[in-house]
Amino acid sequence: MKLFRYGNSGAEKPGVYANGQHYSVAGAFEDFNESFFETGGMAKLAAWFAENVNELTPLEEGFRFGPVIARPSKIVCIGLNYEDHARETGAAIPAEPVVFMKSTTAIIGPNDDVMLPEGSLKSDWEVELAVVLGKKARYVSEAEAPDYVAGYCLHNDLSEREYQLERGGTWDKGKGCDTFAPLGPYIVTPDEAGDVHHLPLWLKLNGAYVQQGNTSSFIFNIPQVISYVSRFMTLLPGDVISTGTPPGVGLGMKPPVYLKEGDVMELGIDGLGTSRQRVVAFKK
Repeated sequence: MKLFRYGNSGAEKPGVYANGQHYSVAGAFEDFNESFFETGGMAKLAAWFAENVNELTPLEEGFRFGPVIARPSKIVCIGLNYEDHARETGAAIPAEPVVFMKSTTAIIGPNDDVMLPEGSLKSDWEVELAVVLGKKARYVSEAEAPDYVAGYCLHNDLSEREYQLERGGTWDKGKGCDTFAPLGPYIVTPDEAGDVHHLPLWLKLNGAYVQQGNTSSFIFNIPQVISYVSRFMTLLPGDVISTGTPPGVGLGMKPPVYLKEGDVMELGIDGLGTSRQRVVAFKK
């Protein structure tokens, strides 16, 4: 299945994409949130949709895609998980996964505007494959880890590099700025996502490719990442783990290139859909 959320910001409704059509399931399911996943919502939705799809009317095109999941308890990110990306930023190749957190208040829809932080001069892009957890995970083994995955989605892990690297402390404050986590358009279930360790992913800036990579270049694969993170914190149903970005970020260019008002980012992962964000100036 491919799940999505649609409608005005803060009032999104759940839907399913199938047979080339978008269908609302709002009458039968409240939302794609922690409660939905925790109570076996994926299996219930699949059964309900198979039984009722012929009675559903497809949505008219032109609706706004919301974030693919109602606000999760946390977004956990893995840094420097592609060797070439670590090298382009001048960082050492990590011996263990680099873990940081991204604020859930940064989450926006996949095609919403990205707002530069006030006074920002070093905001940057990062196309990533994100994992959505389907059940509570605590001290999970690598062998068990795939059983905890509800699906996968596209994520632009935007970063303010000055805040991240030049202001002391942890990376978090350069990662959690408002609008810095476009998620979607879809959560794609594992049976439809294909080989998630061999997916092309890309990002264009103003129509030109800047990132073109493949998840086959992960340093730490998805079961390793889930197992590792679950030993440091409990992952709840609906939580998101973002798995790192391939080379081609603005920080790694010579000279560096950063986002400015009017820029347009387009990004995608094969089988998971595409997204597009326009960069706008800071506004309170």
